[in-house]
Amino acid sequence: MERVMLITGASSGIGAATARAAAREGYKLVLTARSQERLEPLVQELGPENVLSVAMDVTDMAAQQAMVEQTLERFGRLDAVFANAGRGGSPGGFSGADHEAWRDMILTNIYGLGLTVQATLPALRKAQGHVLITGSAAGRATIPGSMYGATKWAVTGLGHNLREELRGSGIRVTLIEPGMVDTPFFDAPPENALEARDIASAVLYALDQPAHVDINELLVRPTPPRAED
Repeated sequence: MERVMLITGASSGIGAATARAAAREGYKLVLTARSQERLEPLVQELGPENVLSVAMDVTDMAAQQAMVEQTLERFGRLDAVFANAGRGGSPGGFSGADHEAWRDMILTNIYGLGLTVQATLPALRKAQGHVLITGSAAGRATIPGSMYGATKWAVTGLGHNLREELRGSGIRVTLIEPGMVDTPFFDAPPENALEARDIASAVLYALDQPAHVDINELLVRPTPPRAED
């Protein structure tokens, strides 16, 4: 039986790395991002026969529902959803950050995630599938002035609350919580960071567990740099 996986925020970084890892495991893929143009190279790399790409804003419920309809028309089922789309804010803390950037970030990181879950749940219930959510180590820590961190605290709560709602449904829910990852999220490559493929491996690990095993959380941080002798 072919398994079908949806990945939001799939055009680069963790989303693209997870798409590649899932393709190697034989998944059919539904890949979404704001830009079709940015998705196209990945579609060609993985094979258009294996991939449905959808340009979509995750804050648009009609677009999310249309995406699910396209998925079912193309592949007939949906087994896993990796709700990965997210964005950062701007520097300045609560005293001076760009409040417009706050709004866009909060809508994407929290509201858009909620819409992805709501739009895909009917199909996931039929498949007794798996919801995976990109949280963050920032959603478990106190970071001075970070509205981004606050959104990831909300994502952590959303994941736990969703799991309780779905208790007994057969649907598994996994929070993937990366520490610092070297992705296009940052303007300059951070030092001592994970690679996107490291997080992709965590996603596939959770997916590959037998049905009776539910990996609730995977907190993945880079190994601290070795102390100099």
